[in-house]
Amino acid sequence: MALDKVHENIYLSEEEYLATEPASEVKREYIDGQVYAMAGASYNHNCISANMLRELGNHLKGTPCATFMADIKVRLGKDYVYPDLLVDCSKMSGDDYFSTSPVIIVEVLSRSTRKTDTTTKLIRYINLPSLQEYLLIEPDIVSVQVLRRSKHWMPEYSFLGDAVRFESIGLTLPVADVYDRVDNTDMNEFRQSLA
Repeated sequence: MALDKVHENIYLSEEEYLATEPASEVKREYIDGQVYAMAGASYNHNCISANMLRELGNHLKGTPCATFMADIKVRLGKDYVYPDLLVDCSKMSGDDYFSTSPVIIVEVLSRSTRKTDTTTKLIRYINLPSLQEYLLIEPDIVSVQVLRRSKHWMPEYSFLGDAVRFESIGLTLPVADVYDRVDNTDMNEFRQSLA
């Protein structure tokens, strides 16, 4: 989802952010003391997020791991962000509003979030002791980038015809399934080739 700075040069303490977030009419991320409103997402972004939620959720049914989409924050030290998806295998309670132990984080990129997702959030995410895999998914072309702790966070790319392997949860997912119903040139040409 897109980020918009809510207040230019106005900082909140962590306590102020946490106290005001539940009553906020918009979701807000909190990075380095600044609050960012979360804007809406495109059709492609939503298709990819829904596909990932369904595939990961179905695979994890009956396990201690749970998949969350967009409404559970991740605490990164004193920062709080809303990844597009996350998998948490810790014992969360019904009153929890954020995860401190995600195993997988997925971000669907956009023009407004690409820089933050590939720099600021990347550095903070890979420093989470629990995180095993970080996925960056392009909505306008077919490209899935996976960074894994087991590979020292070196990027691996998957394209149409490939499969994405989630080592931490034992799932292999065809890239075409990640992009089901997505409307971009790559997928449209792929669908035509199957007709």
